[in-house]
Amino acid sequence: MKKIFAIAAVAVTLASLAGCSAPADDRPLVVVTTNILGDVVSNVVGDQAEVMVLMKPNADPHSFEISAKDGARILGADLLVSNGLGLEEGLQKHLDAAEAEGVATLAAGDAIDVLEYGPGDSEGADDPHFWTDPARVVDVTVAVADAVERHVDGVDPRIIRSNADDYIAELRTLDGEMTTAFEAIPAAQRNLVTNHHVFGYLADRYGFTVVGAVIPGGSTLAAPSASDLRDLVSAIEEAGVATIFAESSQPDRLVQVLADEAGIDVAVVEPFTESLSERGEGADSYLTMMRTNTERIATGLSP
Repeated sequence: MKKIFAIAAVAVTLASLAGCSAPADDRPLVVVTTNILGDVVSNVVGDQAEVMVLMKPNADPHSFEISAKDGARILGADLLVSNGLGLEEGLQKHLDAAEAEGVATLAAGDAIDVLEYGPGDSEGADDPHFWTDPARVVDVTVAVADAVERHVDGVDPRIIRSNADDYIAELRTLDGEMTTAFEAIPAAQRNLVTNHHVFGYLADRYGFTVVGAVIPGGSTLAAPSASDLRDLVSAIEEAGVATIFAESSQPDRLVQVLADEAGIDVAVVEPFTESLSERGEGADSYLTMMRTNTERIATGLSP
């Protein structure tokens, strides 16, 4: 009898736990590759669908990888949103598999006026870092809303369009703030040196000159040679650059390399360029990230 009661008690406990567990999300699924795009998509979709972002905070979009479970979920997505300009180098096989399975896709790069990299190892290749220009993110936001309405069943188009309009208004406010902040920097001092080529779109939008990058090309997977560093030192000296912008875990090492190469003394400021951060770290949303970067660039280049 005691054994029967024990079994019954376990059954009741399991039933209770099952009743308290979170219900399965039966909303449609939108999968997004990078966390910057994920934030844009989340603002448009709201609670109309589940938004699954593959890239974790502070990860590198050029090299991050995903689990087999996440790879399988991609194949069941109602919509897959990616950069589309070769950014997600470690994820390409999953993107190709989804396309082969007929998953509806949106490549954000198809929605913008794409820039090519300037002189360097990637010269002539498409630059995927469009998010440094909020005006182009407006174009992506419109494309996301259109794609969600077209491919994701069960959403309310009016809500999607209203969300997109609200977010576009925020992006335009951001663009105005950045314009004002950067116009205060004398034109002769709007020279950018970065750890790799990431600010081409920002430069195009706000009248900066990209003097050079420590790592040639647009991928963090590359590495600078001795000749690359010599060329960069020459460019820094010619442009009179006092601050370089490097999202790096070892900024002191970068300063030391430049100092050893030519005895130059430059400050290194760390912007957020490739990824959103954890909450409270200065870049937990796209809008926050760009405001943080604007303040750091304006401070670093001002007299």
